[in-house]
Amino acid sequence: MSHPTTSPRHAARTSTTDQPPTWAPATPTIALLTALGVLMVGQMYTVLALLHPMATAFGTTPGQATWTATAFGFAYATGFLLAGPLTDRYGSRTVITAGLAAAAAATVAVSAAPNLTWAVALRIVQGLTAGTFAPSALSYVVHHITPQRRGTAVTCITSGMLAAAVLMQIGAQAVAAGLNWRAVFWFSAALMALSLIPVRRVLRPTLRHHTGGGLLQAFAAMPRLLRRPRLVALYLSTVTLMSAFVAVYTAVAIAGPPSIAGNSSAILALRASALPALVAIPLLSPVLQRLAAPLRAVLAFALAALAVAVGSLSGGHTVPLAIALLLFVAAVAAAAPAVVETINATAPHARGAAVALYGCSMFIGASLGPQLTGALTGLGFGGILRVVVAALVLGVLLALPALRHQRTE
Repeated sequence: MSHPTTSPRHAARTSTTDQPPTWAPATPTIALLTALGVLMVGQMYTVLALLHPMATAFGTTPGQATWTATAFGFAYATGFLLAGPLTDRYGSRTVITAGLAAAAAATVAVSAAPNLTWAVALRIVQGLTAGTFAPSALSYVVHHITPQRRGTAVTCITSGMLAAAVLMQIGAQAVAAGLNWRAVFWFSAALMALSLIPVRRVLRPTLRHHTGGGLLQAFAAMPRLLRRPRLVALYLSTVTLMSAFVAVYTAVAIAGPPSIAGNSSAILALRASALPALVAIPLLSPVLQRLAAPLRAVLAFALAALAVAVGSLSGGHTVPLAIALLLFVAAVAAAAPAVVETINATAPHARGAAVALYGCSMFIGASLGPQLTGALTGLGFGGILRVVVAALVLGVLLALPALRHQRTE
């Protein structure tokens, strides 16, 4: 005679609250989340290719138009903070679905902005809604991808987010040239809406975390995480990395090396030159993961600083600068998953909140990048890159405590 606790009703209830989920098919899941990472994170970067036409339409300067990027970035960072605990409480697929729908509506609204003030305000809304994706996606990987494929999944998704800086600028530049800058937002909104179909078909519901404190307890994890010095240092190092990343690409757009300034084809080629790195890093993921995540992070930060230093000495010549950008983007692409893995290992019981804080720091840095470049335009392209090198050296120093912590374990 069966024991009451093994009744079908009890078994069903147990399987939805206590037992680990069955692993999702890795390949379609990784492909979908990577593509969505390009689309959603790419909304930060599309305006970098639209600064001149937007400034003309709004009767302002490209420098002032950079506020459309900065406003989005800070709002995106706030969206991360909200999405992390929401993901811990309600599950990844639910938050991804709601975020996509809201972001599609906000993106359409940006396309109708009549002036710069409205564009900045609507970009804030767009950033808040788009910011729900990344922490939910990374949390989904942790809960639904087998441990053997998890590192590759994180690398692909974070590389896709970085590739967005290149791919979405190229796409935005092409669409704006063929139609107009507003059409970039129309196409983005349409893609977000259409993405709801594969999200519902490919992604599986994530088990809710039934904690006694409910949603407030999920948010309460963040202050506790910020009392851990090594985690705070990692977050600050992420700020330096992403501010450097966006500052370099903003410098290409508005401070342009003398040899390519005003040449849209040359700028497009320079942006595209980094794409091979974003393909290579996921392919090299099994090799890179032989190194501990904290060590990978420190080495990647150091390579990023070295690459930008080489770029600052290129004299604006396209070929050496393209090689320096290739190495720089490869370093950033290798650093991002290493930092995420280190954070996940450090905060296993509050991954959503921990990754949300990582994303927040990432987009605080990304938001500061355009303003850093705008404030340093008087130094010229080479001068901007030298300041970026100093920021990246600071990032290396901030990442070192995680390495020392690993050695003591």
